[in-house]
Amino acid sequence: MSSTEILIVMFGGLSLFLLAGLPVAFVLGGLSVLFTVIFWDSNALVVLVLQMFDTMHSEALLGIPLYIFMALLLQRSDVIRDLYTAMELWFGRVRGGLAIGTVVICLVMAAMTGVVGAAVTAMGILALPEMLKRGYDPKLAAGTICASGTLGILIPPSVLTIVYSVTAQVSIGKMLIAGIVPGILLGLLYIGYIVVTGFLNPKAIPARDDGRRATWAEKFASLKTLILPSMIIVMVLGSIFFGVATPTEAASVGVLGAAIAALLRGNLTRETLWDCARGTAKTTGMILWITLGAKAYVAIFTGLGGADTLFRLLEGLDANPYVVLALMMLILVFLGTVLDEIGIILLTVPVFLPVIQFYGFDQIWFGVLFALTIQMGYISPPFGYTLFYIKGTLPKNISMTTVYRGILPFFLLQMVGLLICVALPDLVTWLPERMR
Repeated sequence: MSSTEILIVMFGGLSLFLLAGLPVAFVLGGLSVLFTVIFWDSNALVVLVLQMFDTMHSEALLGIPLYIFMALLLQRSDVIRDLYTAMELWFGRVRGGLAIGTVVICLVMAAMTGVVGAAVTAMGILALPEMLKRGYDPKLAAGTICASGTLGILIPPSVLTIVYSVTAQVSIGKMLIAGIVPGILLGLLYIGYIVVTGFLNPKAIPARDDGRRATWAEKFASLKTLILPSMIIVMVLGSIFFGVATPTEAASVGVLGAAIAALLRGNLTRETLWDCARGTAKTTGMILWITLGAKAYVAIFTGLGGADTLFRLLEGLDANPYVVLALMMLILVFLGTVLDEIGIILLTVPVFLPVIQFYGFDQIWFGVLFALTIQMGYISPPFGYTLFYIKGTLPKNISMTTVYRGILPFFLLQMVGLLICVALPDLVTWLPERMR
């Protein structure tokens, strides 16, 4: 069987089993063993063992359980609830203020935890009922939460960024820092859309709420809730940017900051630590199982000549490099609707990276485009992950159709953000280039 036929069989088999709803890790691992025995040699199974052994000894992956543990601790420490209360005091009476405050909180949460599910669920519980009570259009409210909650994919500390860096063999620190400016850009685009919508369509966003006007003393007193989140962000991102700590060491510092936050709020109990440890083990185990399966699959795919065949096909297109880049981005958006981000990275980066290097694109810049594209997949109707995160928090009178309609403007805004980063690569690479 030719390498082209092997390429078709491997991708066809993978797509078939994934669409059937089987677990990603076991599909990847099972097909790796099957294809090795059928198309290669049973003795070549040792390649799979070596790939798994190499993955289990990767020090760079140590940051993943630490960042997850930090996120779970912060989620249990009521930091997010306090932040929302402060934003409500400052922006509650401004047209679109609650929606703007939700974007700001999601930016802060992304910089503290990097966990999409936590941000969307927390804002669905805290912000959605308040916005609906004050007359916000349900489409705008749901779209704001879904889109803003995905900023954790891009803004550090991001587990996705760590996995990409390990897979692409680029600096984890530079990749983490590179997501800051694009993440803020997206946040500003969302806020701009909310402001413009309030001006052009006043019915979608009320001019003010009917609650009591907060005094300036209450507003400034509420700012103390920003102290701990700011300290954690500075401790994690500052230590990476100034070269004080490696990303893994910075994750340890972040765990310490989260523990202090929980302690000061009286939530650092044995039960809390046990629940966070159990949640960390569960999530980390899932990620590492997918990592092992994908590593094995990509090793066999490469060993059988699939990667070389795909590279020759792309090279033979004789197309503009940006056309090839756009094609890869479209593939990633589609995959983002059916696969989790870890699986997408581990499957596509080893295949796409030689193409990126061939065309002379910066790997850090491509990594940010990669994250932006997966972020678009996360909010793509009808199967984007974020849409199902918010589903559990919706009141009975709001259907998923409302969420789909609400997310479309934000999807277009993310496309605008992606195009800006493509057209202005210095926007992405400027900050990492100034790291120590």
